[in-house]
Amino acid sequence: MSIPFNRRNLIIGAACVAGLGVAEVLRPRHEMKLLGARKLDDAIPRNLTAWKSHDVTDLVKPREEHSLASRIYAQTVGRSYADGTGFEVMMLAAYGATQSRDLQLHRPEICYPAIGFAIKRNEEHMINFKPGVVLPVRRLLAQAADRHEAIVYWSRVGDYMPLGGFEQRVDVLKNGIAGNISDGILMRFSTVGPDVDSSFAKLETFIRALLAETPTAVRPVMIGRKLNAQLA
Repeated sequence: MSIPFNRRNLIIGAACVAGLGVAEVLRPRHEMKLLGARKLDDAIPRNLTAWKSHDVTDLVKPREEHSLASRIYAQTVGRSYADGTGFEVMMLAAYGATQSRDLQLHRPEICYPAIGFAIKRNEEHMINFKPGVVLPVRRLLAQAADRHEAIVYWSRVGDYMPLGGFEQRVDVLKNGIAGNISDGILMRFSTVGPDVDSSFAKLETFIRALLAETPTAVRPVMIGRKLNAQLA
């Protein structure tokens, strides 16, 4: 049976063709993997001038639901760093080889409440390195009974550094529109203690030391290429 040719059919047909064209344009074409063929465990320095580390496995991690966490994170590294004074920093680095609408980094403000912590503080913060050069991070205070855990973390999606979940989704979309299949990483640092402001200050001191002693060629894995160039 023939289909009558009319203006309505013409519009519908044009919309379908346009939709296919847009989908083709938005289809990611270029892989953007800042980790490359490296192992995350090798990319992050084990020891710093004033800090020594050992591996740990009992850190708060994303809960696996139908193996989703294993699909999101290709590599994870958990360590505890200690200085000569006995201060300890717990680090969790979680790397995802592909960031998409369905596979995105899990943020700590979701993971901690899932195991019984209450989030008492949740704020954007900037760690200053030199004039005009800052690292955008989020600071959390997680509390469970008498345990106070100060947390500083950031996430990288391609070369973007989103500060929140909505911004992260937007950055994933922007990468897709640009035709990039980007990787991503979540860098989380925490310490336990009652003096929260002092804990945050010491975490910043550690983060500055870690980035300063990470080789320039590897540092984009953690903070992206733009910020890495500013720190060089």
